[in-house]
Amino acid sequence: MKDVKKFKIFLIILLLAVVFFTFLNFGQKNLTFNRINKVKSISKDIKIKKNEIDKKEEIEEIYSSNIIENVNYIAKDLKGNEYTINASKGEIDIKNNDIIFLTNVEAYIRLDNSEDIRITSKFGKYNILNNDTIFSKNVIAQYLENKINAEYLDFSIIRNSMIITKDVVYTNSENNLLADIIEMDLITKDIKVFMHSNKKKVKIKNN
Repeated sequence: MKDVKKFKIFLIILLLAVVFFTFLNFGQKNLTFNRINKVKSISKDIKIKKNEIDKKEEIEEIYSSNIIENVNYIAKDLKGNEYTINASKGEIDIKNNDIIFLTNVEAYIRLDNSEDIRITSKFGKYNILNNDTIFSKNVIAQYLENKINAEYLDFSIIRNSMIITKDVVYTNSENNLLADIIEMDLITKDIKVFMHSNKKKVKIKNN
């Protein structure tokens, strides 16, 4: 009878031991599985952050590539006419790569058998396809003894003209002239001077 009792106790202890070790083994596996998942999650987060950083750097690189320092363009035609434009900085228009916005602009118009024209301005908008340029803010156009100050100048090789507007002051050795618009033919150097309103007159002062 004692042997049967001992055997039952042994079986109970053995059963408890089996249950204990099974539970322990399952817990370790579950813990390992959780650690693996946690490592995978951290690795995924790192990859996501790295991709975000890479994309940000790529965007910054694309943006910075639109800026050009010390811009210089030279255009010549078959007649020997030459147009040179320089700027301390240029920024390519994102919507139109043919357009460049310039800062601190200096340009020279050198026409065959004609006097050079020098133009300076704070800002400019240059078309690299046809060389048309809009100068703005503190615009100065000079040729021989003639000087024109204004805030806006539209230059076009195609039409061979300059249209100068806004606070226009034309000065030469003989006269000072105040007007709204001056239009100059680059070939003949003929100048048209007029006001926006017919009721206003061009102001001329003799030196």
